[in-house]
Amino acid sequence: MFVTKIEGKEIGITDKNKEIPSIEEFIKPYRENIDKDLNTILAYAPQTIDKTGEWQTTIGNLLADVTLQRSNLIFSSREKKDIDICLLNHGGIRSIISKGNVTARTAYEIMPFENSAIIVALKSDQIIEIANYIISEKKPHPLSGLNFTIGKDKMAKNILVHGKPLENERMYYVVTSDYLANGGDNMTFFKKGIASYTIDYKLRNVLIDYFKEVDTIPIITDKRINIE
Repeated sequence: MFVTKIEGKEIGITDKNKEIPSIEEFIKPYRENIDKDLNTILAYAPQTIDKTGEWQTTIGNLLADVTLQRSNLIFSSREKKDIDICLLNHGGIRSIISKGNVTARTAYEIMPFENSAIIVALKSDQIIEIANYIISEKKPHPLSGLNFTIGKDKMAKNILVHGKPLENERMYYVVTSDYLANGGDNMTFFKKGIASYTIDYKLRNVLIDYFKEVDTIPIITDKRINIE
């Protein structure tokens, strides 16, 4: 016996046909369970936290600070080193934190991608590249641990890492996303890293874990980039 013909058809989940009720009945308990988890209230935002801002934003500050802090809990425990800087990308933030109750769904809306935290060891020259990249991009990329001034020549000056001047030839540990660590968004300086460390922590889960720990989300407005 030989197979001479194979037939198939596509069943749209919104089609009005006899198969749909049985499909809906099958997936309904799963959908309800997921919705219950996503809609659980985890924290409260006293005001809307969004992407508006020239060189920094309230949501960017929050994401960068939280990613650095929570990633460092794992990194310092495993490697006995501390993360110095966090750099993420402005375009990767896909939503805002609206005033009011904050849920796990909020985290999924902000970070719908499956990106994970990666720590890259960079020398001081690459830290200077990061600062000048941000200036040339003219986008408020989420940044934590790094402060600098934009000089009149549109170059970075007065670069500080946690309040201390940049040290030549010192190794700095920068947490970012796996997408950026691979050179995404033209962040080619990450490709010059001396070493990289995977901590198996999705950025979305970083945010969810943070929401679970706090009652009220702070509005972070401290200045990280100054203009001469």
